[in-house]
Amino acid sequence: MGSFNKVQLVEVRTDDLVRGVPKKQLWIAAAPPDQAMELVLAVIPEGWSAQLADGLVTAKDVELLKLSPGDVRELTK
Repeated sequence: MGSFNKVQLVEVRTDDLVRGVPKKQLWIAAAPPDQAMELVLAVIPEGWSAQLADGLVTAKDVELLKLSPGDVRELTK
């Protein structure tokens, strides 16, 4: 992917609770912010929530992940 400024980190809250608090996952989406949210929400189970996460994605990160535009991946597996 040529431009890594169009890669977003997305924090997902699952419906799995740990001591009463929803478990969190970190996802990455190769898309502008508004589209990244739509892409992540389309692949996570209904009832889970997502929001853009703070954090920087480097060009090296994108290269290692071999992301193409529109790709979505969970990083916390």
